[in-house]
Amino acid sequence: MGHATGAGVSRLSRPPLPARAAAHAAVYAAALSMLLPFAWMVLTSLKGDSEALTSDRFLPEVWRFDNYRRAVESAELGRFYSTTVVVAVLTTVLGVFYNALAGYAFAKLRFRGRGVAFGFTLATMMLPAQCFFVFAYLFASSLGFIDNLQALVVPFLASGFGIFYMRQAIAAVPDSLIEAGRMDGLGEFDIFWHVVRPAVWPAVAALAIFTFMNSWNSFFWPLIVVDSTGMKTLPLAVAELSSGQYVQSWPVRMAAATILTVPVVVVFAVFQRAFVHGLASTGLKE
Repeated sequence: MGHATGAGVSRLSRPPLPARAAAHAAVYAAALSMLLPFAWMVLTSLKGDSEALTSDRFLPEVWRFDNYRRAVESAELGRFYSTTVVVAVLTTVLGVFYNALAGYAFAKLRFRGRGVAFGFTLATMMLPAQCFFVFAYLFASSLGFIDNLQALVVPFLASGFGIFYMRQAIAAVPDSLIEAGRMDGLGEFDIFWHVVRPAVWPAVAALAIFTFMNSWNSFFWPLIVVDSTGMKTLPLAVAELSSGQYVQSWPVRMAAATILTVPVVVVFAVFQRAFVHGLASTGLKE
């Protein structure tokens, strides 16, 4: 009887088929609207110069994959690509590590001034990052972090958002696990690495995606601290290419923009499951 009643309540609480169909249609329409600009960019990169400017066809008449070779060769994107990969990987690995450590300290350790320090950490999220760039530039210049790899990596090794996000994720780990590790003689770092890290791995993966995307697409800070061509990142090179500095062809410019975008899409596709799980589970407690 109870099962029948529960099944009846479940059927009554479920939205009717037309409502569910309308909701799915709205979601798919929104997803399609977000996909169209990307599709237009990719298809334009495969058109000829005159076709891109005069034709109203969505698909290319002749698929010109040679535009990607021209984009790479005209702006030497391979050199900028390698620099950007090194910067993004270092920033992601080290940034996630430091943010997770700080999140563990705020979530599970008791020390004087913890609330004040965490309040200042949250305060950094209330202002645009550009507000800190003048101070950050002066500080980086005093340390010699100008026009080198340190200038592109060190300022992003910790962030208010990353610390807050990992603090929320680690706070959901039962204190009993932490205490059990301490009773077994583990130090705080060993507890973090062997007990906490595996428990919050989806959140770590989600933060890694956020950090990688932010580093890969970073434009304003590299524009300030980088002078030499050898240290320029891919967004700077694509911006110069888009302004017509290397080539005037719009399809070639779209090819360069596609080259900039594809790695982010690949990273998200690979870690999509962990990303969604990390977002869904952060902040939830037993």
